[in-house]
Amino acid sequence: MKASDLFVKALETEGVEYLFAIPGEENLDLLESLRHSSIRLIVTRHEQAAGFMAATYGRLTGRAGVCLSTLGPGATNFVTAAAYAQLGGMPMVMLTGQKPIKSSKQGQFQIIDVVDMMRPLTKFTRQIVSGDSVPSRIREAFRLAQEERPGATHLELPEDIAREHSNMSVLLPSFGRRPTAEEKAVRAAADAIRQAKRPLLLVAAGANRKLTCKMLRQFVDKLGIPVVTTQMGKGVIDETDPRFIGNTALSDGDFVHRAIHAADLIINLGHDVVEKPPFFMRAGGPKVVHINFNSAQVDPVYFPQIEVVGDIANSLWQLKESIEPQPHWDFSEFQRIRDALKTHITEGADSDAFPIIPQRLVRDIRKVMPENGIIALDNGMYKIWFARNYPAYLPNTVLLDNALATMGAGLPSAMAAKLVYPDRRVMAICGDGGFMMNSQEMETAVRLGLDLVVLVLRDDGYGMIKWKQAQMNFDDYGLDFGNPDFVDYARAYGASGHRVEKTADLARLIEECYSAGGVHLIDVPVDYRDNDRILNNEIRELSQAL
Repeated sequence: MKASDLFVKALETEGVEYLFAIPGEENLDLLESLRHSSIRLIVTRHEQAAGFMAATYGRLTGRAGVCLSTLGPGATNFVTAAAYAQLGGMPMVMLTGQKPIKSSKQGQFQIIDVVDMMRPLTKFTRQIVSGDSVPSRIREAFRLAQEERPGATHLELPEDIAREHSNMSVLLPSFGRRPTAEEKAVRAAADAIRQAKRPLLLVAAGANRKLTCKMLRQFVDKLGIPVVTTQMGKGVIDETDPRFIGNTALSDGDFVHRAIHAADLIINLGHDVVEKPPFFMRAGGPKVVHINFNSAQVDPVYFPQIEVVGDIANSLWQLKESIEPQPHWDFSEFQRIRDALKTHITEGADSDAFPIIPQRLVRDIRKVMPENGIIALDNGMYKIWFARNYPAYLPNTVLLDNALATMGAGLPSAMAAKLVYPDRRVMAICGDGGFMMNSQEMETAVRLGLDLVVLVLRDDGYGMIKWKQAQMNFDDYGLDFGNPDFVDYARAYGASGHRVEKTADLARLIEECYSAGGVHLIDVPVDYRDNDRILNNEIRELSQAL
């Protein structure tokens, strides 16, 4: 069959449901083959958004999301999305077109070395040079994208290769199981946990897997060891659990860091050094047990003494079966810190001040979102407030990026989440800066008929950088901008636009938007003036006084 038909059949064999894309003329054979397939083509308005949607699909399902672009500028627009998936551990396969490689009559027009460009950003990148190699290249791209640690892969399909004919058959995904941790490593970790006086669980992005969440619940229920999470570990454990202390939303100085410093053993579950380190290892400090699919990536601040390498859920099960609660364990300091953190989080949550302050914003969003509701955060000041103050009840219900921490991903991520979970409430929460980086995808959301609420938190500036600027005692300079009328802007795309005029109206307005259905943008003026006082000074002073 034609190589492009074989290519699409191989994608179908991998279980591909959606292809997020902006096709170009080099993709037209592939596009024609797609027309006859079961795969749904989702045309976006920017390749970056297509990549963000594919990465988020992979994050939520564990199966590689797939995105498509043409050559040259289309492929270069995938770069940020590639880094987003690679650093965030999200399985994604990128497909790009290329001019004919056997007989090109256009010189170097639009041609760059895309394969070489993608090499430092992916787990695997190849140009397909014959129709016969299509099945094996696709199988390898999906295998590597999906196996631990997940990430981005890339294939380039030149247009003359797409037109070739091949007698090859597609390759079926092979059956396999992840290896389990070696018994001696489990025994060493179990001995260390038994001997500790104040063991503490630190749960990170690598533990955000369905079976791991189940095993973690059993582990904590049996042993009662307290838990803290990183930003990308939110929801792995129900954050209303009395053993949950808090989230490491800040780099240092928050109450939760006092708990980390009080521990004499840190059980580091799914740790990835790509996230900001929530603690620094020093000589004489707490012992660290590394439990992950892969061995520890050692750097100057992370060099665990014990490594349990293998399937995380199985490692937890083995440890749970071999350990009993110890009479000398003392969690009183952790609980005291938890209580102080809970008290601080509630302060300001009832404020009717307008523009709305972050504490009240987070409280009202939690009030209107059901247990399984999904919030997709762009990158900005509000991400810290939601990571710290918003309790997650289920895994992957708070989609944030604390790896690449890119702006512009919030809206596309929410759109992908709504495609994966059409029956759940989904909300995109974006700053005005991040929203405008991919705001054109409002048209895509309307065209797809999604029921989606988009909150645009407006402070007319780059709020997080302003916070850092104040932290460094610099003058407020160079970070302000103007905005369109977001209500009219939403309506221009065929969405509904709303503006919050007083704080008390926000929760009611969100409920009305969900009841009405369709795409709704809500312009929410937000007051960040207390960021420096609370996050840089007050929290540090209060936590140190404990």
